[in-house]
Formats: sequence, C-alpha cells, structure tokens
Amino acid sequence: MQDVTLEIAEEMVAAARRRAEKIGVPQNIAVVDAGGNLKAFARMDGAWLGSIDIAIRKARTSRLFDKETGEIGKMSKPGGPLYSIEVSNGGLITFPGGIPIFNEDNEVVGAIGVSGGTVKEDHEVASEGVKAIKHAIRRAA
Repeated sequence: MQDVTLEIAEEMVAAARRRAEKIGVPQNIAVVDAGGNLKAFARMDGAWLGSIDIAIRKARTSRLFDKETGEIGKMSKPGGPLYSIEVSNGGLITFPGGIPIFNEDNEVVGAIGVSGGTVKEDHEVASEGVKAIKHAIRRAA
C-alpha cells in the first residue's frame, strides 16, 4: 500500500471516534493521504468549530514532516532547529494530536490529526486511529 485507502481512512476515523466517545470528548478527526490531502473527516456533535482546521492541519503537518506533531513542537521552540516552522507551508500545527501512518514497509502513507480536547486527549484519540490501521494493514497483507 502506497497511500491510505478511503476504507482504511474511514476505519481510522471510526476507531478514533469510539475512543473520543469513551473519554467523553467531542473531537474533530482528519485523515490525509500520502500527498497530505484530506481523505476522511468527522466532526463529532459538539466538537469545537475552531478545531476543524486544527485537526486537518495536524494531519497535514504530520504528513509533511513524517513525524508526530508533538515531536515537531519540541524542535520548534525558541533556539530549536525548527524554530518558527509553524509559519511555513501555509500554517502548521506543532502540538500533539497529529501522527503519521506507516505501511508494512515502514513508508508513510498518510497521517491522522485530532483536535477538540486537551493535547493529551487529542493524542490519545489519534493513537487509537493509528492502532486501527495496523489491524487493517495486517488484514490486507
């Protein structure tokens, strides 16, 4: 698999949504493909409108740099090697909640971004979506 499929992207969104429901936090959940383009999206009832763009940007940021957005954030602090990177590429998000998606060959095929809770909650929900892809990749293999 060289790109996240719609079926897999939708499975990821569903898994992330189940986790968000379990912790009681309405979330915006975005999955982008290998090119950083939106593949699947869900805005849970009650999720903040302002977090729609943030979820999409978290996914896109993660894909553009093939790193978790929280890791990019650590490197973008004053004095860091990526200081001010968030103003590049039309605006990036450099706090947790964006995670790249790897295929069975360890190639990045997309990313997930979640926004609507604390950064810890966002990361937890995004991580649940990533777990779903690991199961889907095993089934496809």
